[in-house]
Amino acid sequence: MINYWMISIPKSKYEIFIKNKDKQIEFTNKYQKRVKRIEIDDRMIIYIKDIKKWILNYCKSMSNEAKSLVVGVSGGIDSSVVSTLCAMTGKKTFVVSMPIQQNKEQYNLSLKHQEWLKNNYKNIETFVIPLDNIFKDFQIALSNFNSLHGFANSRARLRMATLYQIAQSNNGLVVGTGNKVEDFGVGFYTKYGDGGVDLSPIADLTKSEIFTLGKQLNIIEAIQTAAPTDGLWNDNRTDEDQIGATYPELEWAMDFSLEENALSEREKEVLKIYRHLRKVNLHKMKEIPVCNIPEELK
Repeated sequence: MINYWMISIPKSKYEIFIKNKDKQIEFTNKYQKRVKRIEIDDRMIIYIKDIKKWILNYCKSMSNEAKSLVVGVSGGIDSSVVSTLCAMTGKKTFVVSMPIQQNKEQYNLSLKHQEWLKNNYKNIETFVIPLDNIFKDFQIALSNFNSLHGFANSRARLRMATLYQIAQSNNGLVVGTGNKVEDFGVGFYTKYGDGGVDLSPIADLTKSEIFTLGKQLNIIEAIQTAAPTDGLWNDNRTDEDQIGATYPELEWAMDFSLEENALSEREKEVLKIYRHLRKVNLHKMKEIPVCNIPEELK
């Protein structure tokens, strides 16, 4: 075998190949794709190493060092990646599934991920805490204040309260699972729900990067291919159904800063969706407003 740009070619075919420009272009393209794949893999390895270190450093930086990490898992890629990264730190990690009228497929994926973690890491404890009855009682108690969207967000807030109860009983931290597009782009999360966390290890990564990271971490294939969903509704609507755009489209919109004249109709529509969602959800991404009393009045 003879190596040509990292690609092995049988010696018997090398002379034919070296005279064939089309073959050289084909092999060069293969090489470039291979290099790009290697570069992506290398970058993901660095991400994993840096995030693990960052989580541990944050725990150590506290006046009373956190002894455990608490993550809620939904069966989606974000929570699967975060819980795996937490497990890789070596710290005690509580991985919690909290079904509330949950889609069976999503629920089963969360259980499969919990099982996968237990089979691969010794520092994992998994729990299933059904919140259906608590949520039903909550709906009844607040029936005079009926809001479908409000009750959907209340699911996330009940889960947040559950995770903090576990964390406070184990000197732990609640670890966020939000990504860059959701947390800093369109604000696609529940205020004081899944947005109520102690630290956010993947909030500087796009959804596309998290899918790539999931592949590097060998997350269960069914989770890698599942349509992203927030799991707050009974009709199985996906994130794309709710937003009206895909994550790659939103990532493009976040970075867009050129002239809009040459854009396609779809690109213009995506920009409109992104800007609208960002505007209405910006209050989630800003600090809580504080009324500052003038010094002369104090």
